[in-house]
Amino acid sequence: MPANMKNLIAEAAKTLLIQRHVKKLTVTDIVEECHITRQTFYYHFDDIPDLLRWMADEYFEQVMTEVFAQKNDELGLRCFFVMAINIAPYVEHGMKSNYGDELKRTLRQCFQRYFTRGFEEKDLCPACARAQLKIIMRYHSQAILGLLEDWTEEDTGQLDQIVHTIYRILTADVFPRQE
Repeated sequence: MPANMKNLIAEAAKTLLIQRHVKKLTVTDIVEECHITRQTFYYHFDDIPDLLRWMADEYFEQVMTEVFAQKNDELGLRCFFVMAINIAPYVEHGMKSNYGDELKRTLRQCFQRYFTRGFEEKDLCPACARAQLKIIMRYHSQAILGLLEDWTEEDTGQLDQIVHTIYRILTADVFPRQE
């Protein structure tokens, strides 16, 4: 048995969604794709939504590691956008499956959780109470999700400008200060 069965199962689900354009993802399809038993699947995951949550959490952990490795916070935000753009085809196909609603809910929760974590770890809103920060991050994560949902090739061409603007909004530095 492979060392990381969860990754094998996740890769099978991605293959089914992307390469085979499966609209109705089932445990049977996944176990057949990765040549395991149903018991093996259920040993690692409760169900497909649990698998999707695990996949999103794993990906966002990788994203946050990359984001925090950047020289400054704006470069970290740019890294976040690049990684989000790169995963967009997977998300698009996943949204078309029978688990689209679950995936959307999972992504919303991940965005909010990781944006909040990033702001807390970087201490970017030191004057905010935790409850205020959660509301602010919920607001901003929804805005960024909406932006990514309607992302275009033109946006990709203007990535640096978009990231700079969003960074300034996130850090409450929207307008240049007049001296």
